[in-house]
Amino acid sequence: MRGRVRVAVIGCGFYAENHLQSWHHLRPEGADLAAVCDVDAHKAKSAGARYGVPYYTDADAMLRAEKPDLVDIVTRHETHRPLAELAISHGIAVIVQKPFASTLTDCMAIVAAAHKAEVWLAVHENFRFQAPMRAVRKAIAAGMIGQPSWARILFRTGFDVYAAQPYFLHEPNLVIADVGIHVMDLARAIMGEVARLSCETQHRRPGLLGEDTATMLLRHENGAVSVVECTYQAQRDPDPFPQTLMEIEGPDGTLIVHPGYRMSVIRQGTTTVQDISSPLLPWTAEPWHASQEGAFAACAHFLDCFGRGVAAETSGEDNLRTFALVDAAYRAAASHNAEVPFAWRPA
Repeated sequence: MRGRVRVAVIGCGFYAENHLQSWHHLRPEGADLAAVCDVDAHKAKSAGARYGVPYYTDADAMLRAEKPDLVDIVTRHETHRPLAELAISHGIAVIVQKPFASTLTDCMAIVAAAHKAEVWLAVHENFRFQAPMRAVRKAIAAGMIGQPSWARILFRTGFDVYAAQPYFLHEPNLVIADVGIHVMDLARAIMGEVARLSCETQHRRPGLLGEDTATMLLRHENGAVSVVECTYQAQRDPDPFPQTLMEIEGPDGTLIVHPGYRMSVIRQGTTTVQDISSPLLPWTAEPWHASQEGAFAACAHFLDCFGRGVAAETSGEDNLRTFALVDAAYRAAASHNAEVPFAWRPA
């Protein structure tokens, strides 16, 4: 077991605040936020002042000066590979915010570099760590509906995601890369590995470069089938953002996650309903609290795994399987054929 873990965060933008708050509130568990870095000097200085730590605008300078045990990369996806490889070259353990990188080739390169250098690596894929999703997985593991054979997993919202992240308007790959990756990771975690998938995308918002809607059909290796849906162009009242909803069927029953964080389990003609909402933490607020609590739970998991010297549930190697689904979805949408996800194997 390690002692205290010094964590440096690269990226001080919109979502990075949830990582910074997570590490700050994990101090009792052994995390020490050591430094922050952002190419935007104002953002870096502001974050450094809020958390009382040194700030940098150059990642290499920060790593050389501070020598952290762990670096958490929360930047745009196109910077993930160079920053991860930089940290790995220093022998520093790495957490990379999803999406792992811009391309499957880049993701594989990061994993290969970490493998060669024997550096601990994880991907901050946080949906599976959210309290509602942990409750779903716990119910399934307890055998409440038997082995799942069919599911519909959906993230449909009209919430203005472009207000806080205006660069989304110009992303050539949008909803699959941003939130589809989350729901397909849940499909993997709940239903099993994927043998093949098909995908149809739509551009429903005028003037948008990338797709804002995707509908995917997944055939799992164990024979199960899931339908995965994601869109930023739905009209709902009330809008369930940022909730992930689902229906899962097994031989012994059905599990349904309803809006408002309610989970129903129907079996043998009897329905039980459970509140599976995320707890409000001192620094979280509705409606973002489920996402924020998921980020905190993910960081706590990483801290525990790194401290014990074991792989995280969302290790780099594991997340390659999720990113391969993203890659296959875009290929399937372009070809209008079912695609087989690429399976990476270490050398």
